[in-house]
Amino acid sequence: MKSFTIQEINTILKGELVGNTDQKITSPEQLEKATKNQITFIGSRKYVHLWDKSNASAAIVNDNLKIEPKDNQALIKVKNADLAMAKLLEAFNPCPPQFDVDIHPTAVIHESASIGNGCKIGANCYIGRGVVIGDGAILYPNVSIFDETIIGSHTVIWSGTVIRERCEIGSHCIFHTNVSIGADGFGYRPSDDGRGLVKIPQIGNVVIGNYVEIGANSTVDRAKFSSTVIGDGCKIDNLVQIAHNCVLGRSCIMAGSSGLAGSVTLGDGVIIGGSSSIKDHLTIHSGAVVGGGSGVMSDVAAGKTVVGYPATDSRDMFRQWVALRKLGKS
Repeated sequence: MKSFTIQEINTILKGELVGNTDQKITSPEQLEKATKNQITFIGSRKYVHLWDKSNASAAIVNDNLKIEPKDNQALIKVKNADLAMAKLLEAFNPCPPQFDVDIHPTAVIHESASIGNGCKIGANCYIGRGVVIGDGAILYPNVSIFDETIIGSHTVIWSGTVIRERCEIGSHCIFHTNVSIGADGFGYRPSDDGRGLVKIPQIGNVVIGNYVEIGANSTVDRAKFSSTVIGDGCKIDNLVQIAHNCVLGRSCIMAGSSGLAGSVTLGDGVIIGGSSSIKDHLTIHSGAVVGGGSGVMSDVAAGKTVVGYPATDSRDMFRQWVALRKLGKS
């Protein structure tokens, strides 16, 4: 078990230590649940009153909050407690699962595949014809990489993930369990005789940039032609659907159970709230925010926040909700 003195933690965070504690800190914990060997954090004024009853030995706090240390309970003041706690979590992070051998003997690797230096490939992985995997990549057991796919350096792919043929994945990406990259896009048209559906071939691929993280059970479908594109630094939550021919700019965020229909374009820094759905062939311009549970039926301007179903400007929607509430009471 890792443990740190309060002075060692302050060295990591480069904050201002106020007060002191002689307790060894063994883990972080929520403010209400923390015990004497734990550190907590306070990033908002509404949680300050909970510090009085907290058993934590220390708290990381925003430096603009009025809060005092207690006997043997210290504070570390920082500019942003959330970011500081993220840095501390890295210090406490346990080691990931270890590999007994770099490439497990049960992995099936085509003779034409190129495996970079320092790669680790777990049991029962499949790596197809012409696949290229960059230096330091990690494939946990039961990952499948199909023909002519390129995986960048230091990308981590967790068990159950399937990356279909001809996809291009950048470096330093993280794909969590059971991610699907490059499955067929959902394309059908009524047959000429009106008695069935004709499947539209999906012959494109998926191109994912660097430092992209995709959560468990999320899907990114291949394009009908050309590419479905996920830009550098995008963060995709669990259970997210990104349909064929979508294009995401840099550093977009999509929260859990949200979805993009086909050929949606997101600009840079777009945020899509959980359970939101975006109609096909729309553009959400840079910096826009879609509130959770919203249904977007038209383009969204840069920097705008929309909510509701159908989604509209947040200020207009809030006024509508207030009016409906008043109407119900009249």
